[in-house]
Amino acid sequence: MAEVITITSGKGGVGKSTATANIAVGLAQSGKKVVAVDFDIGLRNLDMILGLENRIVYDVVDVMEGKCNLSQALINDKKTKNLYFLPASQSKDKNVLDKQKVKTLIENLKKEFDYILLDSPAGIEGGFEHAIFWADRALVIVTPEVSSVRDSDRVIGIIDAKSDKAKNGSEVQKHIIINRLKPELVEKGEMLSNEDVLNILALPLIGLVPEDNKVVSATNSGEPVIYGKSPSGEAYKRIVKRVLGEEVAFPELKSQSGFLGAFKRLFQ
Repeated sequence: MAEVITITSGKGGVGKSTATANIAVGLAQSGKKVVAVDFDIGLRNLDMILGLENRIVYDVVDVMEGKCNLSQALINDKKTKNLYFLPASQSKDKNVLDKQKVKTLIENLKKEFDYILLDSPAGIEGGFEHAIFWADRALVIVTPEVSSVRDSDRVIGIIDAKSDKAKNGSEVQKHIIINRLKPELVEKGEMLSNEDVLNILALPLIGLVPEDNKVVSATNSGEPVIYGKSPSGEAYKRIVKRVLGEEVAFPELKSQSGFLGAFKRLFQ
């Protein structure tokens, strides 16, 4: 049965679309048929991260408004053939989304795909609520900063209150991905530790992604880091395995200086 996973955050600029792209590629590489849907209407950038910006003819709003068929708007990934991409509209407003139209879209995608990844807009606007309403699972991306953690806590509360599952007495499965962790700053007490973040948000961790300059070059080249062997790429490979249900240990992340030691392992 298809699973709808919404990748979301309370704060913009924390790496949500990067996470969506890498997890989508990883799931597709495992043999699953995957579609990544950009729900950030008016502010899309998932297309650039996947290197598919020049292939766009129709978008998700065109599908919902009946201007094209779903198959006309879906873009097959260049490198990973099990992966498809449905782009956001660049010219429309988030207000064009309609709950029933979103439901119809997702029901149609469920007929064709094993995993449907929704790249949610940041914050708590209407576009965000549409992206989380039909979710089976939510991956909340947070950076180890007070403002990011505080806004994520707010988002988690909205998922628990406003999703379709919540309205029917069940719960959206939720996990935390801590992104851009800098061990040397944690050791100096200048950045929240992963324990600090998890204590505040009170949700299980599914991924710990270190700060990695490779993410910038990967975005510019349209080739997500999961294709390579950088620290962040390896972290996303572990996240994908956990999404698929495998037990994967969290490795120690050490400071680049090598003098300040490692910080504690979270889960074995």
